[in-house]
This record gives sequence, C-alpha cells and structure tokens, in this order.
Amino acid sequence: MIVNRLLKNHIRFLLFIFLNFSQVSFSQVRTVQQLDANWKFQKGEIENAFDINYEDTAWETVSVPHDWAIYGPFDKNIDKQEVAIVQNGEKVATEKTGRTGSLPHIGTGWYRKKITIPEFKEGKKAIILFEGAMAEPQVYLNGKKIGEWGYGYSYFYFDITKDLLVDKENILAVKLSNEAFSSRWYPGAGLYRNVSVIVTNNTRFNQWGTFITTPTISKNVATVNIKSKVTGENVSIITKIVDSDSNEVATLKSNTSSENQFEQNIEVKNPKLWSPETPYLYTAKMQLYEGDVLKDEITQRFGIREIKYEAHKGFSLNGEIRKFKGVCLHHDLGPLGSAINKAALRRQLTILKDMGCDAIRSSHNMPSFEQLELCDEMGFMFLAESFDEWAKPKVKNGYNRFFHDYAEKDVVNLVRATRNHPSIVMWSSGNEVPDQWGKEGVKRAQWLQDVFHREDPTRPVTVGMDQVKATMASGFGSLLDIPGLNYRVHLYEEAYNTFPQGFILGSETASTVSSRGVYKFPVVQEKNKQYDDFQSSSYDLEACSWSNVPDEDFVLQDDKPWVIGEFVWTGFDYLGEPTPYDESWPSRSSYFGISDLAGLPKDRFYLYRSRWNKKEETLHILPHWNWEGREGETTPVFVYTNYNSAELFINGKSMGVQKKNTSTPQNRYRLMWMDAKYEPGVLKVVAFDDEGKSIAEKEIHTAGKPYKIVLNPDRKIIKADGKDLSFVEVSVVDKYGVLCPTATNQLKFQVKGEGTYRAACNGDATSLEMFHLPTMKLFSGKLVVLVQSSNESGIIKLSVTGDGLKKGCFKLKSLD
Repeated sequence: MIVNRLLKNHIRFLLFIFLNFSQVSFSQVRTVQQLDANWKFQKGEIENAFDINYEDTAWETVSVPHDWAIYGPFDKNIDKQEVAIVQNGEKVATEKTGRTGSLPHIGTGWYRKKITIPEFKEGKKAIILFEGAMAEPQVYLNGKKIGEWGYGYSYFYFDITKDLLVDKENILAVKLSNEAFSSRWYPGAGLYRNVSVIVTNNTRFNQWGTFITTPTISKNVATVNIKSKVTGENVSIITKIVDSDSNEVATLKSNTSSENQFEQNIEVKNPKLWSPETPYLYTAKMQLYEGDVLKDEITQRFGIREIKYEAHKGFSLNGEIRKFKGVCLHHDLGPLGSAINKAALRRQLTILKDMGCDAIRSSHNMPSFEQLELCDEMGFMFLAESFDEWAKPKVKNGYNRFFHDYAEKDVVNLVRATRNHPSIVMWSSGNEVPDQWGKEGVKRAQWLQDVFHREDPTRPVTVGMDQVKATMASGFGSLLDIPGLNYRVHLYEEAYNTFPQGFILGSETASTVSSRGVYKFPVVQEKNKQYDDFQSSSYDLEACSWSNVPDEDFVLQDDKPWVIGEFVWTGFDYLGEPTPYDESWPSRSSYFGISDLAGLPKDRFYLYRSRWNKKEETLHILPHWNWEGREGETTPVFVYTNYNSAELFINGKSMGVQKKNTSTPQNRYRLMWMDAKYEPGVLKVVAFDDEGKSIAEKEIHTAGKPYKIVLNPDRKIIKADGKDLSFVEVSVVDKYGVLCPTATNQLKFQVKGEGTYRAACNGDATSLEMFHLPTMKLFSGKLVVLVQSSNESGIIKLSVTGDGLKKGCFKLKSLD
C-alpha cells in the first residue's frame, strides 16, 4: 500500500514537471495563476494587517472562493430591522428578522496571501483580477494600497506591474467591509469568487478587449466578426476557428489595425447554431505577433446564433419564435453560501433542465463566470442583470452610495467580461428601482441603456418594473428596449397598449410560496397566509399581497402572443427574504423556490415541468398520504401532468375522472379532486391520452414507521481536485421501502477516505442547525449531504446514522 502510494506520488510529480514544462514552452506569452489555496483569514478591524511584516500565522487558513458568514451561527439580532418594505407595498415600518439570512456577514474581514509569480520578469505586464469580493474591497500588495472598489458583485482588476516583486515572495492583503442595512437578501461575505494573477508581455491583447459576434448567418455560411483591442505597434493577428471536435474550420491573418483595434470577418461554412436544444460551441484561438515573434495568445469560446425582438411577433432565436421559460436565481448556493462552486451550479442547472427551463435571470446582480460557462455548455439563455438600486435607496447602505461613481464602470466591466457568451440574450440595468418615479429616473434609465448599447450594440436592455403605472406616465417604460413587468398581471394588457415596443416580458413572475412536503387545510387560494409552524402550503395556492400563483402567468404566456416569456421568482429557495414570515423568527430563508434550499423539488416543480418539458412524461400526485387523525376528512388531491385527463382511485375505489378545462386558471393546468377524503392505503392515478386510452399510472402509499436510511447521490464519480462535490439525497423509508414523508429524525454523517463532509441542508426555512456540522434533522422525510473530494484519487465512504434506523452507506469514487 505504501509502495503504491509512493509510486503514484512519483508519477504525479513527473506529470507535474511535464505539464509545467509544457505550459511554459507553449504558453510562455501568457500565464494565469489562480490564487485559491493557503489564504490567511481573520474577521475584525485589524490595524496594519496590510503591512508586509504583519504576523498572520495565528489566522485561519482558508481556500478561496470563501464565504466567512455561512458558518454562522444564525442569530436573530444580526439583521433585525425596523423597516417598511416599500416594493412589497408596505407603508408602516415593522420589525423584520431573517431578511439577510441572520448569518454574521456584517463587519470587516481580512485576507492575506504570500504569492510568488515566477513568470513575471522585467518587461512583463501583470494584473490581478477579482471576480467578486463582498464587499467594498481594498487591495494591498507588499504594504501598498493598489486599488479599491465599491460593488461587491462586480468584476474588477488592477495593474500590479509596478508593485509586483520579481523572483521574490509578495504579500497580498485584501480588506472587505460589509455594512449593516446594505442588502435585501443574504449577500455572503469574503472573497466568494475567484482571484487570479495574469502575466503577459507588454505587447498583448487587452483585458476583456475582444468582442465576438455573428452578424450574418445562413444555412451554408456564417460570418464571425471579431473586434480585438491590443497594445503594441506593428503587430498582426492570426485567428483560427475550431469546432467542438477540435477541427480547424477557418483561419485568418490580419496585419493592419485602426487605433490598436483589429476587426476580422471570418466565414464558417455549414455552421452549427447555438440554442438551448443544441448548445454548440466554437473556439476562437487568437495569436498576436510582433513581426515573427509570438507576443500573446488567447482562446475564446463562442456560439453562432441570431436573436431578434420584433413588435407584435416577439422573441426569436435562429429564426424561430419562442418564449422564455425562465427562472430567477439569487447568487447563494444554499448550504455553501455565496462561495462559488461549479459542481453546485451544474447540479442546479441539471435540475432546471429536467424541469424544461431554458432561461436564467441573474437576480439582482452580475452572474459568475462559471454560471455563464455552464449556461453556454448546457443550453440556457441568460438575462444578465446589474443592479438592484440606482441613486435612490431601498436600503440605507445599498448600491445608492456607489451609483454616481461606479455605475458606468460596473456596467462596462459586466459587458466586456461576459459579452462573448452566446447564452446572454439580454441585459438588465436594474430591478424595481425606486428611480422609476420622476424625471431623474427616466434620465438614468436612458443613460444606463446608452452605456450598455455603447459597449454591446447587439443585445437589448430591460428593467424589471414593479411601478408600472408610474412608468407608463413618465415614459420610463417606453424608452426601454424591452419593457419588463415584475408581477402586475392585471396591467399586462394596458402596458402592452401603452408602451410602443409591441411586446411585454414577464421579468419576474409568480412569487408563489410553499414549503416542500407541507400541506395545509382547508385548501383555498390565499394571499399572505401564515401558520403557527411558519411554513407555507405545498398545494401551491398561496402567494404574497403583490404576487400570484403560477396559473395566472400561464394564461398570459399561452394566450397573449405579445408576451415573450417569463422568469419565475425563483428557481431555488435562497438565504434571506423569508416572506411571508419576515416578522416571524426563526424563518431565515425564502419560500419562493420551485425547489427548496437543498435543491429538492417541491410539488410546484412538477406543475412547471408539466408545461415546460415537452419531451418527457410528468405525472405527479400531491399531497403525501400519511394523515393519521384525518381519517374521513376532506383531503384534496392534485395531479400535475402533461396529460389532459386522469382518474383517481383511493384503495381501488374511483374518485372519478377529471379533465383540464378553462373554467379557472387552476382547472386549466391542474387536475383536482377537491372532495377526496383521507383513508390510509394506496392513492393511484391513471392518466389518459387525448383518445381516452389509459397511458400512464402512478401510486403513492401510506408509509409505516421509519425503518432505514436510503442514500442517492447525484454523481457517483467526482474529480480529485479538492473542490468537486457529490450531492447525496438522504431519505428515510419504512420496512417496505416507502418514503416516510413526515419523518424528522436527527441524523449524523461521517465521511472517510479521499473526501470530506462539506455540508448538509434539509430545506426547512426555520431550521437553525448549521450547514457545516455533521448532523441535521430530516425535513419532510429528506435532506441532502454534500461530499467534497480531496486532492487524492480513491474511494470516499459516506455513512449516515440515526437512532433506531438501519444505517445508510454509500461509496463514491474520486478520480484525477
């Protein structure tokens, strides 16, 4: 065993030498060093922590991306506020708790790291790139302040050429400060996205200076237009276009430029087009030469696709009219907090893809690079949003403090850093900004839209508007490329007739609230309904005073051709904003998600799936069938299905056939047996095709006592990179294997081998158990455990135990 390990380490060392030699010999003109491991972190105001001689050995050692607040504890007093939430229609201030997640994000944190950049020499250029730092970062190198930024969601970089030491150890220090009352949701805290140092020659491609578009497309040929800003004299560019199989399909050399900007038009024959159904990607490999000497090279993935927004026709992609089947996503990843993780993002998108979702709105901030890369690869159209505030505040210490100094810089960085992603089909300059009122707001909307157009003339701009009457009167809504309506379903028709664009986007829809596996009686449609247990009913009939249930949006999407789609609030629950329980401790996360905070689908997932996923069958029954004490009482049964009719049976007795009809929005999209009465046993539904023939059936059973633990991972093989994750769904079943839907057993988790326990989440918005501790209660019979790989390949063993339950075990593989 020891010999095998030594041999493996020797091989890894030789491979390391080979790869590094290969990198230097092939990519010596440009290197990117990600600064991820061995950071030192300490929370608090620390005098002289930026000093090169400061002693930080007692600080915590962390890896970046890092969110210091997610480790808790939850505390009611952290974000207790006396406030009226204006955008929710409140006029009187009340005490709010959990609004920003009740996690300790407020305060100052310091990060320090020793870095050596062997590729940096005299005559080289170096920048340091931050993909997100929460918040108000101040950056120091070798004791000298090199720059600062305001917005915690923005990407930014600094030139460190003059301050980076050659062939010596450098000390990088970053101070981050999160003010109280700076956010409406959990913002996270720390260096929550990647940090890297990029070294180039002085003759180089400018950072984010390349812009790729596909202005003309036909079946036989597409023109790829590439504009490249460079630094250098007497230079030339060779660009090669490579397809997804690494075949070179086109090449062009350009020798002249105008004011250090090259423009190339390259023809690609028989192009394969990018769409959510066929997310085909090409790669542009670009080399910059000074004479015959290679000075710089970059690669950029892109897609060939055409987007159009036309009055009275709507949105088209590659010549086909379609409607956005989208969701809004906040940036936190549940139990991981705001720390970006590609495996967690991929899991989210995989779940959404199964639902039939084809579009994402980043709400209400710049998306991560990883999220956009995955949307390119997996096929999601993207609405990239920028701000939740402009000059007028929603919260005391929000973006309003930075708007005048930073807004243009933040938009420029957003667009230039991300505009080559084919997934992005629209920009948003704001969400429900109070500036919707008054002339100044109209000027700001026009100014921001002009900045977006200047940086990217190929995509339209929207704003999520909730003050629709005001924007009709002021001209705010009329000037936008795309009028986005947040809720306000009763104003869609009037807005369409008032605004000149000829279409309406549901930029934020529904905001239905529910708790996974929780059902309340009687079953009625209600607004702002609250219960003693601080949960919301999963019959999907409860919303807020300003929002609505999904079916009302479905009607508009299906019946109005000028409605170009919707972005549902939200795809997943998120930390903070626990409406309708924002005055009820201990609620500390949202109820809006189609899936819960653990990523487990709620019933509503299947309602959307029945409309959006046209390729696969949906047949879902609710509620669960464990109602001891309700024998003989009315217990309505709903079925979400893509079939138009079905028959319900309780213990073999028919409850009749229900057919979808247009009498109410709910009857149009759901099958409902409102008079069903509970008796333990078997609930069965048989669905019929349009000819009346039985085509599918499903059963749910009354469960017995909890007996054993069952584990189901989303991935059985993960990468041995110290970052990859497997999300393991943990359930408790009875002795016959039936899920126990009301089980709340306390479970314990242990991970052995080449991996570690990372976190757990049960999706309960009222739970105060910490995600990183290896124990948690089930919620509605389930929870999720996150297992993280180490840097060594091998077997990872997860075991889950609970008192009186048969243990659950599972083995994962981690591979290099």
